[in-house]
Amino acid sequence: MTHPEKPEKPRLSKESKEEALRRILKKHGSADGQAKGASVQPSGSVPESHYRIDKFADYQALTLQRELAKKVDLESPYFLEHDKLARDTAFIGGKEYVNFGTYNYLDLNGHPRVNNAAHQAMLKYGTSASASRLVSGERPPHRELESLIAKIHGTPAAITFVSGHATNVSTIGTLLGKRDLILHDRLIHNSMLQGALLSGATRQPFDHNDVKGLDELLTRSRRKFEKVLICIEGIYSMDGDMPPLPDFIEVARKHKALIMIDEAHSLGALGARGYGISEHFGIDPSEVDIWMGTLSKTLAGCGGYIAGSEALITLLKHSASGFLYSVGMPPPIAAASLEAIRIMEEEPERVRKLQANGKLMLDLARAAGLNTGYAIGSPVLPIITGSSLLAARLSKALFEAGINAPPIIYPAVEERVARLRFFISSAHSEEQIRFTINETATQLRLLTNGQANIATD
Repeated sequence: MTHPEKPEKPRLSKESKEEALRRILKKHGSADGQAKGASVQPSGSVPESHYRIDKFADYQALTLQRELAKKVDLESPYFLEHDKLARDTAFIGGKEYVNFGTYNYLDLNGHPRVNNAAHQAMLKYGTSASASRLVSGERPPHRELESLIAKIHGTPAAITFVSGHATNVSTIGTLLGKRDLILHDRLIHNSMLQGALLSGATRQPFDHNDVKGLDELLTRSRRKFEKVLICIEGIYSMDGDMPPLPDFIEVARKHKALIMIDEAHSLGALGARGYGISEHFGIDPSEVDIWMGTLSKTLAGCGGYIAGSEALITLLKHSASGFLYSVGMPPPIAAASLEAIRIMEEEPERVRKLQANGKLMLDLARAAGLNTGYAIGSPVLPIITGSSLLAARLSKALFEAGINAPPIIYPAVEERVARLRFFISSAHSEEQIRFTINETATQLRLLTNGQANIATD
């Protein structure tokens, strides 16, 4: 996998949600820039928007978005009810679709061995851990899973959390405080941002994969803080590219900073055995202080994990609120992910097929003239439309053609980088991939030409 020529770097919007709402409402006919019913009460009283949830700016923005979608004949592409297991195909409303809306990267969710492992654990331990592991004790699948995760990451120990998002939030919030600094890639996942906010540490983003910029930030700021944490991802979930990890490690060691990598989308996708970005680059895993990952993607379960030193894992087991004060992972889920890892180790051809599918889909998309942003041929492929409305219309057109590929629109991403995001699986066939890219290019051309015709009429 090699990096393509870099497109213009997206910037984080500094506009608040309230400011964005006022701007959108003004554009669509509200004279005072406020949503209907959200007017401020007489002087001295509390505005309804401060105590009524239906008057909150976020809810008003969501309502407006839905109303505008109806005006242009767009139904929500989200929360669709699936009738069966989501693999390379999905069944929605009784109809089969080529499916690019699942994290089932190695096609292990629904595997007979994984299902059986979960079933046997359920019969023996029930469907719940019933309390936190500190209180209710542990079950063999918990310890076996953590032991195998540590082995894959080449670390002494690991800990699993019941939620992937809470893994990052709780870990960062536990390790960092107000005297510390968190430096993160501008495209980092929301869970790391929330963890930074919870910690109370100073937070500073750096441009996407900008090692030189990070080095300059640390040169200016390192001595002002106690602990410094650098947060990056193995594969970026919106853009499908990866960081130059050896360079980031060099900067971290130079400035005596900790480095944390979110491998949610890279475990199972990078490296000959799917062991992730350390295997891809051939680095010593001990060069990274905190390895984070999820069980809900390649590993066919739910929850997250941290792998690292004995000191790190001991500290988290006794201090991380998301572990101490949350119910333990259900034993059947732990058993399912444990079996998924075993299959991944026994059948490396699944990893090779996933990597081949990612490269094929990227190559075809580029050949068709589609804007794939930073994508490198990973299991995540963005097709950037540059317009939320165009992304929604393209998603609808593809759905009508038998392809499930949900759009990613503002405010999840900036308006100018609105997109469709395709999640690729080892189960996808070459025929499915070629059909999807051809249909995407055709429908996007038709929609773009239609918009151009409307503009000139």
